Amino acid sequence: MAAMNERIVIIGAGIFGLGTALTLKEKGYRFVTVLDRAMPPVPDGSSNDISRVIRFDYGDEVYARMGKEAFDLWKTPAYKEAFHQSGCLWVTQKETPGQPIQPAAEEYSRKTREILTKMGEPWHSVPTVEDCKREFPELTGPLGNPGFYSFFNNSGGWADAGLASARVAARCIAAGVSFITGPDGQVTDFEKRADGTIEAVRTSSGNRITGDKFIVATGAWTASLVPSWNSMVAAAQIVGYMRLTPEEMIRLRNMPVYFNLSTGFFCFPPHDGTNILKVAVHSYGYTHSQNGISAPPAAPPSSRANFIPEEAVERLNLGMKDLFPDLEPKGWERVALCWYNDTPTGDFILDYHPQHKNMFIATGGSGHAFKFLPVIGKYVVGCFEKNLSQDLLQKWKFPTEYKERFQGDVFKGDGSRGGPERRELTPQERERFAGALTAASTRQSKI
Repeated sequence: MAAMNERIVIIGAGIFGLGTALTLKEKGYRFVTVLDRAMPPVPDGSSNDISRVIRFDYGDEVYARMGKEAFDLWKTPAYKEAFHQSGCLWVTQKETPGQPIQPAAEEYSRKTREILTKMGEPWHSVPTVEDCKREFPELTGPLGNPGFYSFFNNSGGWADAGLASARVAARCIAAGVSFITGPDGQVTDFEKRADGTIEAVRTSSGNRITGDKFIVATGAWTASLVPSWNSMVAAAQIVGYMRLTPEEMIRLRNMPVYFNLSTGFFCFPPHDGTNILKVAVHSYGYTHSQNGISAPPAAPPSSRANFIPEEAVERLNLGMKDLFPDLEPKGWERVALCWYNDTPTGDFILDYHPQHKNMFIATGGSGHAFKFLPVIGKYVVGCFEKNLSQDLLQKWKFPTEYKERFQGDVFKGDGSRGGPERRELTPQERERFAGALTAASTRQSKI
């Protein structure tokens, strides 16, 4: 029972941090403190937005079964307020001029269908564009030609991520979790003892917070805080927000989540609270590096910056022309970058740091972690206490084998990404991004 009296300091109030904090308190840990720059939902964190995909359609059986476990909980009273079961339509296609695709998408789709069948979960094929438009008349564009194929799983949909994060944060507070935010909660460094263990964290205000164990759940900021040995990279993904008329809202309200695995373009059903249609591209993204380490800016804005590279705007436009050609001319009310913390294989990292035996790393969401909010704490704490199966402990171990390898040869993903290769933001793009961040820090987002 001595462990229950340890002082646990969690750095980061995204889903890894919140889920872990809540689970620790539910298990009887007495002293759990969460540090972050803002109270959740953190404005520029990847756990915050109007929508995130909820699915268990995976080409990896571990995540498929975890996803089904989480999906069942999204329908319970603790989470159902934020969840919308629209179903998910998964599309693959062939390459076209000016539209690079993910060559592994068809294999990922095939493996996903095999796993769903093995699990006894229903899905059905929607093999042609004509079939798709009969089943989903809301989708009016050419839809992934040439080489279109799709399948549909009704057991999926999307969640209001900001709302869900806020509700879990409230449950953490009710359970007795302490939060320290603002400059007092923005961790900038670790105080280390001679043996490599962590004694305390330092924050941007000069605050010093001691603990017995430290859980680093800082998402895309992780590699800028702790030695990562090429095991993770912060990559910005592109998002677009289009405001709809009431008539357009009615027309699209019954659409599924649409996800083109080949191009990476995906679209959510419209969000009732804002009348916003949100689209994005699940790709290799953009890096924002300093001293060889990519990370989002450290200063906390009140909302995401209204910026993506010009080529990225065109990619969103191409996706809209493919899906809703009549809406594409409306243009974007806002665009934004959403920061993933990618790992080479797309697997999470849930393990103690090799150099710091009381520092536990909980990160590597790789753009697919949010859906696990109802269960992620159980798995993080299972690794933290080292009582999960050896297969899972091995799957989520801190990888050291990439330390001496070239980053471009390491990050191949899991086959679910589409679009062009990852690249660094240019100096001109960084300047525009910085200006947009300054503007974002002075206003509150309407969405």
